[in-house]
This record gives sequence, structure tokens and C-alpha cells, in this order.
Amino acid sequence: MKKQITISGFGGQGVMSIGKSLVEAAVAEGMYATWVPSYGPEMRGGTANCQVVLSDAPVGSPVFTYPTELIAMNLPSLHKFEDKVQSGGIIFINSSIISQKVQRADVKAVYVPCDTIADELGNKKVANMVMLGAYIAATGALKEETIRQMLVHIFTGPKAKLVDLNMQALERGAQCLKA
Repeated sequence: MKKQITISGFGGQGVMSIGKSLVEAAVAEGMYATWVPSYGPEMRGGTANCQVVLSDAPVGSPVFTYPTELIAMNLPSLHKFEDKVQSGGIIFINSSIISQKVQRADVKAVYVPCDTIADELGNKKVANMVMLGAYIAATGALKEETIRQMLVHIFTGPKAKLVDLNMQALERGAQCLKA
């Protein structure tokens, strides 16, 4: 199994956090993983993307041209990377802010209302966890329980109160695939 994932959006949407979470969970499950961030001119509000490789074999290069999956958190990201996704791949779209549909018939499109769900949960900052939950449910690349355990380790001390909210966001994202 080898996943090459491009995750892209505006700075501040948690794009890097999705990538780091995938990599940390993969390593916890005994997989090989790499994470390469790329920032636009501004950290918050500019463009940001990262490339993640998850594999059951050593990774030869952390950089790739044609992802197996794309997570597009905004429209410019969909425009920039849609054509690069491998035939048979999956494109995950934050449908709360992207109304455009995927133009290709040779890929699967998964529309996740990340921002809408995050608003319903009371915190816009968990939109990325909604998308992560949808990604895990759709691909089965990692165990949801591994992500849950990771959240408990990330949010400690005063931030421990954020664990439950992030868990809810993961679950709501996963439920988008069950509907």
C-alpha cells in the first residue's frame, strides 16, 4: 500500500495539521511516512499545501508529481491540483466553500461540508479534523482509533479541553461517508 496525498488550502485552515496527523498516526501504526510542507507568502490567509506519503515499504522520495489523493480545502487548491490526481484516485473537497464539482470522471469525488460541520460544533478551527475523519473513513489508510489516541497526546494541559471537540469533528467527518 502506498498513498501519495496532496493537502492544500488557505493558511490557517489546518492543512499542515492534517498532514502531520496522518504522518504521526502512520508511524504509530508501524508504517513509513513522509511530510513535506510548502507555504505561500503569508502563513495565515496565503496558500499552503503539503505532500504526504504513507507506505508499508520504505519511501524512496517524499516528493511526487501525481498524488493518489487530493484534499482541497479551497477552490484555488482544487484548480491547481485536480488535473494531477492519478486516474482512479480520490479528491476530497471542502464543499462548504467549494461549490464547483470535480470535472474528471476517472476519479472519485468526496464532498465534505467541513466548515458547516465545524460551525455546528461551535469552532471553525476543527474543519480540518472533519476532513481528516472523512479521509480516514473513505480510504481506510489508518485506524480511527490511532488518530483518537494521537489527539489525546497532542492536547494536554490547558488544551486537554479540546480533545472532545476534535473527536466529535473526526466522527462527524466520518459520518459524511456513511450517509
